[in-house]
Amino acid sequence: MKENKKGLYIKIGIILICAAIYFFIQPVKIGINQAWTMLRMLNVDVARNYILSFDIWAPIVSFLLMVFQSLIIPLPAFIITFANAGLFGWIRGAVLSWSSAMAGAALCFFIAKYYGRSVVEKLTSKFALDSIDVFFKKYGKFAILIARLLPFVSFDIVSYAAGLTSMSFWSFFWATGLGQLPATIVYSYVGDMLTGTVKTFVMGLLILFALSVLIFLIKQLWNEKNKGISKN
Repeated sequence: MKENKKGLYIKIGIILICAAIYFFIQPVKIGINQAWTMLRMLNVDVARNYILSFDIWAPIVSFLLMVFQSLIIPLPAFIITFANAGLFGWIRGAVLSWSSAMAGAALCFFIAKYYGRSVVEKLTSKFALDSIDVFFKKYGKFAILIARLLPFVSFDIVSYAAGLTSMSFWSFFWATGLGQLPATIVYSYVGDMLTGTVKTFVMGLLILFALSVLIFLIKQLWNEKNKGISKN
């Protein structure tokens, strides 16, 4: 009983400390509000200019932005991935995007594991989490891969959902790392070339690529399911 109370006090303490930092330290509050506004615009040029404005601190700010969008506002991370490629080149941009996304995914996983479903629903939404739950229970490893490949699916919600399951962290970590690597490389390579009106055309190609991967995976899952039925 004492251990349970101690754990509860620690959880509450962490929340209160984070709230106090946000509300009482103005530079932190201003920075978070600016990042929130910028990310909600879903504009690669705006993200690139925002990151570039921090000069030598740009890579660190980019890293924190990826983690921030994972934890607070589950939005498509490809905006930051494109911006990183344009600023640092596609190879270094890919490394930065991949490592920061891994950090964000790990934090999402541990928050869900530590605080439970009620907190996760407040950070995301009950409807989104319920939808991911159904899919995740059937195709856990495939859900991670699909979510990372599709630019319009929030991989962060999948990370939270994984933390609510019995999946071990290292199983989640390796599946996440491998699952997000192809998309990170592709988005970074393309992001390095994004200029002017080419963006719309390339976005269409990326969506087509993502849908093609999704169709292939669904077909594979369907074949596996039919094989299982035929054996029974």
